[in-house]
Amino acid sequence: MNFNLSQMPQRNVRPRTDGITMIMDKGLSIAEVHNFISVAEPHIDIVKLGFGTSYVTPNLRAKIEAYQSYGIPVYFGGTLFEAFLIRNQFEDYIAMCKDYQITHMEVSDGSIIIPHTEKCGYIEKLTKYGTVLSEVGSKDAAHIIPPYKWIELMKAELEAGSTYVIAEAREAGNVGIYRGSGEVREGLVQEILTQIPGEKILWEAPQKAQQLYFLELLGCNVNLGNIAPSEILSLEAMRIGLRGDTFDLYLNK
Repeated sequence: MNFNLSQMPQRNVRPRTDGITMIMDKGLSIAEVHNFISVAEPHIDIVKLGFGTSYVTPNLRAKIEAYQSYGIPVYFGGTLFEAFLIRNQFEDYIAMCKDYQITHMEVSDGSIIIPHTEKCGYIEKLTKYGTVLSEVGSKDAAHIIPPYKWIELMKAELEAGSTYVIAEAREAGNVGIYRGSGEVREGLVQEILTQIPGEKILWEAPQKAQQLYFLELLGCNVNLGNIAPSEILSLEAMRIGLRGDTFDLYLNK
């Protein structure tokens, strides 16, 4: 850090296994990637190329290599995985990840229906090629999954080999673990945490109020995802009590 302050929480440092921040890149240019990393590198753990944007991104290989040159893992959004899967191109997906030297892969079923045993089979297969993150929850706001089912699905996916289970929220933060208004489904979250270790869950939390909720609940080293590149320094400051919302969290009263 740039200067000394007392009464600061102990923030895990990269490479870290918990307290990670996943950035949602929905279309940064290569120049913007370098500029972004120049101010935020210590706080970026992993970058997701959102939904299917990688299919239409010019100079995709150079962009991925730009992130990788800083030691930052990149992965394709789960929607792209589903797009390959529904077209019976699972092996092509694996080949694509190998070609781009992608070591992290997301397995999701937010847009298509995949029998859960089959989904776990894909997770198990992909663990041979790298780190798997699997997303639980539907992108359909009308599809409400009861808490016991969230727990059951998450347990099975971790057992199948997922390093993290992602709690679905979409890029807007208005489905899955959130109500349409963006409000956290607190009962759901707290019930999940009775059975699933918090360090194994990556909470999608694109909205400031959602980030604050998880910081207050689980501390500065909670895993948060779908963070906009422009918000990463604001989030890091909020994690350690240097934003008004969390200013009093770590002070000795």
